[in-house]
Amino acid sequence: MPQAITFGTDGWRAVIADDYTFANLERVALATAHYFRRHKKIKNGLVIGYDARFMSREFAEKSAEVIANAGIRVKLADSIVTTPMISLLTTLEHAAGGVVITASHNPPKWNGFKIKGDFGGPAHPEMIARVEQELARVMKRKTLPAGAQTFDKLVAKHRIVPISMRQRYFEDLATKIDIGRIKAARTRILYDVMHGAAQNAILSLLPDVTLMHEAFNPSFGGVNPEPLAQNLGELMGRMAAGGYDIGIATDGDADRIGAVDERGTFVDSHRIFSLLLKYFVEQKGMSGEVVKSFSVTQMVDRQCAKYGLTMHETAIGFKHICRLMTERDVLIGGEESGGLGVKGHLPERDGIFLGLLLAEVMAVRGKPLSALVQELMDEFGPHEFQRVDVHVTEREKAAIIKKYRRGVHSIGGFAVTGRKDTDGFKFFVDNGWVLVRASGTEPLIRFYAEADSKDTVQALLAAATGR
Repeated sequence: MPQAITFGTDGWRAVIADDYTFANLERVALATAHYFRRHKKIKNGLVIGYDARFMSREFAEKSAEVIANAGIRVKLADSIVTTPMISLLTTLEHAAGGVVITASHNPPKWNGFKIKGDFGGPAHPEMIARVEQELARVMKRKTLPAGAQTFDKLVAKHRIVPISMRQRYFEDLATKIDIGRIKAARTRILYDVMHGAAQNAILSLLPDVTLMHEAFNPSFGGVNPEPLAQNLGELMGRMAAGGYDIGIATDGDADRIGAVDERGTFVDSHRIFSLLLKYFVEQKGMSGEVVKSFSVTQMVDRQCAKYGLTMHETAIGFKHICRLMTERDVLIGGEESGGLGVKGHLPERDGIFLGLLLAEVMAVRGKPLSALVQELMDEFGPHEFQRVDVHVTEREKAAIIKKYRRGVHSIGGFAVTGRKDTDGFKFFVDNGWVLVRASGTEPLIRFYAEADSKDTVQALLAAATGR
């Protein structure tokens, strides 16, 4: 009996050798081929790449084999690549879509299968729904189609074509980032690759960047490859010791970013979002709409009010932001977990691009990152944020969700003044909020809080989690 395959907020992810098996991967790949075979650009094929996880290359080759046997030409990365590289190459190759074998920021035992649209971003929800419909049909079969050709034969027949992607990606970035300005400012960058897919990649643009954790290590050195403060202790320590102007970190597939200022203080994605929005409007004179996910800081609301920009709030998952970026004139769109897309690049998160963009902001403004963050606090008020992920059993998860679905009147002594259920359960208090939401990809509950002081944030989270 085939195992259940469930798509989350950003494709399919599962534990390797548990649900993430070659058999299940073949089913997902075949369903993906069935969906894309009617695409108007299918004659240009699909682009497939893979990250630095355990057996990602082998999983990518198997996916390419299945899709090529289904009659679709595959352009396969010839080395480890980041997710944004696949998104970009999908557009440059005018392909029908893309696939990335990655579990992004998940722990090492996970892997995944991300699907990209021809527009160079996460597949829209209705696209994923149609892949799931095709998957349901595939799952009913006792066996997959017979007579398949091997990977090597498909390569020999040019049905699978290995292509280089990294250089084309960085050539594109050089047209969008003021690399000369960064070099002229002699910005000293310390980049924590987190053993992810961005290994050594940035050196082709900025050879003087100092790298951390750039070696191939599918266990990620025992640290989850997610650029959050709790995972970046070494980066923050080296920044605090002096010698660098900015610390940059990207996750396992390099679509998310975290930053550390010259003092060793973590700069989260909320502040990066606001810094870039301020730069685009005030320095570059850009315009457009703004999109943020349900868990992003209210500082963005205040900025949009000041700048007279239309703001949209979406459910969590960059695919919702991507949709609006492909349909409307969006200046910037972002989520709490370190993913932002900006006008003029891709409707996609891109950690390397964002890190370089931050370095550009510092060079143009002529100010250290800590001073730029302080400007935001002085202008729009203090906004402190923290997220706590609590691993739970299914029974515990059900009890927590039931409690917050029913509602609460106060949290940690703070009276609840409002509520939104866009994605999870968000409760507003004076100058802050708490959000409770079950993860779409992992067995855990995420608790988010924002307030005007760190003490208040910690009090809210302690009360919400009961810990």
